[in-house]
Amino acid sequence: MQPDRWFGVGSAEGVDAGARAAGDALRHDGAKLLVVFCSQAQDLPALLRQIRARAGDVPVIGCTTAGAIASSGPSDASVVVTALGGDGFAVRTAVATEASRGLREAGARVAHCLPARTDLPYKVLLLLTDGLAGDQQEIVRGAHGVLGAAVPLVGGCAGDDLKMSQTFQLCGDQVLTDSVVAAGIASDAPLGVGVRHGWRRVGEPMLVTASAGSRVYSLDDQPALDAYLKHLGVAEPARPDQEALARLALTHPLGLSRPGGEDQVRFIGGGDYEERSLSCIAEVPQGALVWIMEGDARSVLEATDAAAGDSLAALGGRSPLGMFAFDCIARRGVLGDEGIRAEIERLAAIAPGTPVAGFYTYGEIARTRGVRGFHNQTLVVLAIA
Repeated sequence: MQPDRWFGVGSAEGVDAGARAAGDALRHDGAKLLVVFCSQAQDLPALLRQIRARAGDVPVIGCTTAGAIASSGPSDASVVVTALGGDGFAVRTAVATEASRGLREAGARVAHCLPARTDLPYKVLLLLTDGLAGDQQEIVRGAHGVLGAAVPLVGGCAGDDLKMSQTFQLCGDQVLTDSVVAAGIASDAPLGVGVRHGWRRVGEPMLVTASAGSRVYSLDDQPALDAYLKHLGVAEPARPDQEALARLALTHPLGLSRPGGEDQVRFIGGGDYEERSLSCIAEVPQGALVWIMEGDARSVLEATDAAAGDSLAALGGRSPLGMFAFDCIARRGVLGDEGIRAEIERLAAIAPGTPVAGFYTYGEIARTRGVRGFHNQTLVVLAIA
């Protein structure tokens, strides 16, 4: 019997991975959306042709990753395809190209795709963005300005296997960069969002004494890069080393205090060794207090349990059809290969038999209250009843 609503996940590697993953995801007729997560090492136009040949005219969005997630576990080589289907869903997709020219405007443009269906009262806007395009909080502000406080925003920033050079977004048969792709989803059953990170403050706070957008110029009136390394007790490298700084920042982000809930975490994406500044993925306001943050496997996995638990609690007792997981690449750095396998197992164990799909991101989106909704080094879970 054809179910009223369904959620399918397929994962495959090697030749024809797109076709095989799409075939496994399309468990029933009446698909309304396909979401694709894959490595940038894939031949992306060929991959989309494979998926479209299997899916026909079903809307497709997706992005490249820093590792894909499926119920079977994490992988750097898999293509993961998720399908939503049945009469219980209505979906529209949208894309905003050249997003870096106006990030807030890009967020607003794609937000208009949310279906206006009064018979499907539960709604969410799923966003996949280019995290290297600039301050991602501006995209959240733009979408929030259109949709208001009643519609949650969830998603993540595309990756490029930690090269931090160029990410790609997928929409229909297009391979894009510097873009925001979105799916507005309306549902006749609840949609639950959970967001936790598990990082904790270390040492004394620092005052952001000069910043502009996502660039931090000074902390406690010292050059930001110098103050950051000093707080960590790390010696200045003999020559500029962006890779070493990135490895350090993966496990030592900045934390911004916020009223209620966990501190907001900011990923340090790089540094300018000449002007001694730090570059973050999202805004770090001048005048804010920031802390160096740290975590360990235990705290990160406890956050996994809490995020998944919060998303399921929001379903009002309904059983989940499936879950999306948007997990920061920095959490993967803390957990290691064995730990990320344990993390996916824990997600699966919280709702046994529920398919899971997602990816390791360069930043996470979860706006459920207030205007701020962009996160770093955090796990966001979207549970679909």
